[in-house]
Amino acid sequence: MNKLKAVTVMFLWASCFPLITIGLTFAPHLTFAALRALIAGAALVGWGIALGRPRPSGTSTWLLLIVAGIGATSLGFLGMFHAAEFIGPGTATVIANTQPLLAAALAYVVLKERIGIGGAVGLALGFVGIAVIAAPGFTGQLNPDQYLLGVAYVLLAALGISVSNVALKRLAGDVDALMAVGSQLLIGAIPLMVMSAMTESPISIIWSAKFILSLLGLALPGTALAYWMWFSILETMTLNRANAYSFLVPFFGISLGIAFYGEALTLLVGAGASITVVGILLVNHFVGSAHRSHVRHHLVDTDEHRVICLGEREGAVPSHQRDAVKRTVVVAVQSDHVVGLGHRSIPVDQDRPVDTPRFGGGPD
Repeated sequence: MNKLKAVTVMFLWASCFPLITIGLTFAPHLTFAALRALIAGAALVGWGIALGRPRPSGTSTWLLLIVAGIGATSLGFLGMFHAAEFIGPGTATVIANTQPLLAAALAYVVLKERIGIGGAVGLALGFVGIAVIAAPGFTGQLNPDQYLLGVAYVLLAALGISVSNVALKRLAGDVDALMAVGSQLLIGAIPLMVMSAMTESPISIIWSAKFILSLLGLALPGTALAYWMWFSILETMTLNRANAYSFLVPFFGISLGIAFYGEALTLLVGAGASITVVGILLVNHFVGSAHRSHVRHHLVDTDEHRVICLGEREGAVPSHQRDAVKRTVVVAVQSDHVVGLGHRSIPVDQDRPVDTPRFGGGPD
């Protein structure tokens, strides 16, 4: 189920660039971006309130929501909407989906995570792909200043989304998906509205049927539905594993650009897209594998220690059963699950948790 959801999310995100291109002929950039965020955020929060979902609480939760909102909504939308003025939607989609590469680099710097030789090669290939795609700006095939400015805007969006994904992953499972995603969209809309009021004329929007359809398509399925599904995916998948599906977006984006906007699949764009996709796959494969190995080792140690301590202190696990408990923990973690005492288990990276036998006296 998660795989189908991930593919759907990638298609919805790929469709955003063409819709942005349509809408920008009727509305100023930041005004359009702010409307997208406001409609999507209000729809999700309103739905959450109607369903009686719990509201986010706690300072740390709201700080993470602010980081996610500024990253994905403020910087992400700012970059994507301005980029659409300078480069085509297909090319923009490819460059934007270097986000997994940037996320891996961010994790290495901030979290001190090792990526290994394979991950480093993937990062290098990803940025080589970006350079190849940007090459027309240097060769004079397009206006160099405009093309490179468009690339810079997309990279800004990708960086913001990378930071946001780290924050959302920290929140996943602890905060209701509807309220969390809706809140971060509304938070991120505030800077967009301020910048729009300072630099644009919001009343200059042409409220044509084409604009309204592009706005609603962008705000509801392209943003509200896609971000809600993405957050629910992060509740049961590691970020690196979920990000592996991002390699589908360039294919969807280029296909939409060719089909509806007459974009030419040039040799440079095709080669750059291929190199970038290979880089993304390598990073997600090697970094994801390293992450899972580290998690397994850490969680096995932690769970064995917890089992022994509980047994000695509370008599939860009789001494003659401790080896059986340890073996069960190791087997379950090797299946990408962290096993608790009793019948419950906590899924780490699979669609469904596994059931575990109860050992005498353990808490449910």
